[in-house]
Amino acid sequence: METPFSYEIYDHTTQLPQNWDDLGHKNIFLSKEYLEILEKSAPTNMTCHFIGLFQNQDLVGIAVSQFLDLNKLESFGDRDQCVKAHIRKFILRKFSSHVLIIGNNMLTGQNAFVLSENTDPILAIRTLKKATEDLQHKFKSIGKKVHITTFKDFHHNTLKSFKIEEFKTNYQYCIQPNMTFSIPNHWKTEQDYIDSLSKKYRDQYKRARKKAIGIEKRKMHLEEIIAYEETIYELYAHVAKNAPFNTFFLTKNHFRICKETLKDNFLFYGYFLDQKLIGFNTLIKNGKSMDTYFLGYDDSIQREKMLYLNMLYDMIAYSINKGFEEIIFSRTALEIKSSVGAKPVEMFGFMEHSNPQINKHVYRIFPYLEPTVVWQERNPFK
Repeated sequence: METPFSYEIYDHTTQLPQNWDDLGHKNIFLSKEYLEILEKSAPTNMTCHFIGLFQNQDLVGIAVSQFLDLNKLESFGDRDQCVKAHIRKFILRKFSSHVLIIGNNMLTGQNAFVLSENTDPILAIRTLKKATEDLQHKFKSIGKKVHITTFKDFHHNTLKSFKIEEFKTNYQYCIQPNMTFSIPNHWKTEQDYIDSLSKKYRDQYKRARKKAIGIEKRKMHLEEIIAYEETIYELYAHVAKNAPFNTFFLTKNHFRICKETLKDNFLFYGYFLDQKLIGFNTLIKNGKSMDTYFLGYDDSIQREKMLYLNMLYDMIAYSINKGFEEIIFSRTALEIKSSVGAKPVEMFGFMEHSNPQINKHVYRIFPYLEPTVVWQERNPFK
């Protein structure tokens, strides 16, 4: 007979068990350091909790939950003004404004939980489901009824662990893919990447690089990040507000806190034209993977200088040079990411509405919540 699991919900990272990072080292986004960043500079409409899973008093799993209050958002993103976008905003504000997520809504990929090697994933997921019920009561006690509970961003091969009684009323959804760039072992320099491209995409590479002449790219350290904080936030906010759909906006100090906390595992690159900061991108080292994080740019210069495409090439070059095995480019801008060699990886999630009548119709409502993206996959390689 299996030893029963138990769980603990923590409000603050200071409460985490001392051995939390025995599991946290497997995924930097569940490490104590990164959770401290969430604690210090999460979006203003987000409340985070940290969950420990125990078996025989041993810590066998760690997880993160995020509660989003969408009523606190001024905008869900201003780009799309179509009828569907207005319906989405109405549904979210009226019926689904309080969302509880097991996972990280600021990232793409399985950053919901990490388990120790021999831990039964079904028992762990079952226990996490109990923890969400506890969190629902917790929020209800302060006047915030959870409307939607969702477990997000799981690979196809983990779906069988959710085929349990506790999830029978959940709607399984598939959202925009995670764009992942695999780096072959034999690539050692950026030139190896360029040589692998077909003529059409080598020409695209050359054209982009030529357009970027005059732009200075430099790694920015903490002091510079602090000095440019206002401009950085303006560039980020411009991109975020022009996204088709957004459920959060970062705080102004987020990048400073990332650099202070993660140090060399957080990379911040500024792009300058005539001594003026016109764009930036950020990367987080996660074991053998390089995760792209947030970016920002001046849109008028971005188009003229093909700045975004050049940023993608720079991320690829750095990751090859430093021996990473893959780059997680996340979702959004799917076509341009595929044009540099990223491949789509399907991601799945499970959601349940607290109102049983609405929950029966979630499969009809969900298409309005997830923006439709029509795109053509590219293959830039020979």
